[in-house]
Amino acid sequence: MADTTAKAVDSGSNVGARMTYEDMREWMVEAEKLGELRVVKGASWEEDIGLAAEVVQHDESAPCIVFDDVPGCPPGFRVLINFFAGKRKCMTMGFPTEWDKLELTDGVHKHMKSVESIPHKIVETGSVFENILEGDDIDIEKFPAPMWHDKDGGRYIGTGSYNVTRDPDTDWINLGTYRVMIQGKKEVGFYISPGKHGRIHRDKYEANDKAMPACIVLGGDPMAFLMGCTELPPGECEYDILGGYRGHALECVVGKHTGLPFPANAEVVIEGFIQPNNRKEEGPFGEWTGYYGSGGDRPEPVLDITAIYHRNDPIILGCPPLRPPDELARYRAVTRSAALKENIEKAGVPDVTGVWAHECGTARMLLGISIKQRYPGHSMQTGHVAAMCHAGAYAGKYVIVVDDDIDVSNLEELMWACITRSDPATSIDIIHNCWSTPLDPRIPPEERAKGNLTNSRAIIDACRPFHWKDEFPAVNSPEPAVLKKAYDDWGHLCDPVTPENQVITKK
Repeated sequence: MADTTAKAVDSGSNVGARMTYEDMREWMVEAEKLGELRVVKGASWEEDIGLAAEVVQHDESAPCIVFDDVPGCPPGFRVLINFFAGKRKCMTMGFPTEWDKLELTDGVHKHMKSVESIPHKIVETGSVFENILEGDDIDIEKFPAPMWHDKDGGRYIGTGSYNVTRDPDTDWINLGTYRVMIQGKKEVGFYISPGKHGRIHRDKYEANDKAMPACIVLGGDPMAFLMGCTELPPGECEYDILGGYRGHALECVVGKHTGLPFPANAEVVIEGFIQPNNRKEEGPFGEWTGYYGSGGDRPEPVLDITAIYHRNDPIILGCPPLRPPDELARYRAVTRSAALKENIEKAGVPDVTGVWAHECGTARMLLGISIKQRYPGHSMQTGHVAAMCHAGAYAGKYVIVVDDDIDVSNLEELMWACITRSDPATSIDIIHNCWSTPLDPRIPPEERAKGNLTNSRAIIDACRPFHWKDEFPAVNSPEPAVLKKAYDDWGHLCDPVTPENQVITKK
């Protein structure tokens, strides 16, 4: 088995993130330097952009695509998709572009452990205020928001976006990523699953019959978007964690109507208020599970837009969920795996050597954890903590714990360990009444209608049984160092055959 986990630890041990960009435009320059940026002109928001996303976002090596000259939209208004693929995955997060995904998530984990948060800084103005639309000038429909899937209930302008909200009790600023649908020129709707931080904020305002202020950042620094996707503990502000990650305070301006902060260099920001009980039908929408999520039959809150701020020639970041594995699963796998490893370690579980939230499970529903077994029960302890900790608790399904000779990011290796080292009758624990979501297609309709949004978890112990692990049959592949030598010496035999390399003489 390839010892990729060990390599990740070694490679990331003394390397911190070194960011080479501050906003979307500087990020695009870096992507172009890598040869991974393509511009498409004339594609329609009605169909073309969504179909193109279906093609490129399933391909880990495809370039990012910038759609320009979108018919029916003002000149210069653009959409960028597929930002997290190729070498730019590592570039986006500030790490060497040759790293593989386990090296990347380990580097992120180590860097996040070593940094201290730096509070965001409020500045007077920024490029996001180059255009300010208020009153009759507000028109969110002129932006190139696509129909991402053919059965969507409307145009979703918020897929690569994050919502900024404030807890009314503590003033804690939270960033959260939720789908945002255009409801009219001056209003958008967004769905938030129960238990999410933005939903908790909203429920508090509504319980007191107060309007909730909110801002939605539709494009900007990709790392800020990734931070908005990361499930941090309550009370932590993602802007401040991002400042620590970058090594300097994030400069923010405040909305003229809500007083909420957002990045001074953001591309497009919507500002407004959610009035109590102001709802309209929202959805359906093709969701991260690979199925259409609920919608159309249940009203969701509406944000009344009081202002739109945007840079000249603004760029919307599009990250529509598709059937996994897709782009959304790729970036969430990296960030969630890093967060999950940190949660497990903080719970006191020793010798966790690898963590991967698998793309085919949308980085939620299938978790692989490798450990160096130290005592009886170590593997089941690890699995239960992974299933119930903050980063793993929401909408999970299966946790597989394996020995440290398994590359947990390799689905075939993980499954091989599962079927050869586990026993169905004795190696599986089931946890009932776990936190799930209305988007889980396996929850029966009658239970979803009653709000019973729970599921179960399977913890699979696929480690060699501790009490006789030394007697377990030996693996019939080389030790990691020998296997590395095999790939170093003979990996080129897998290259495409050409007239120049059809016959090879060993030197």
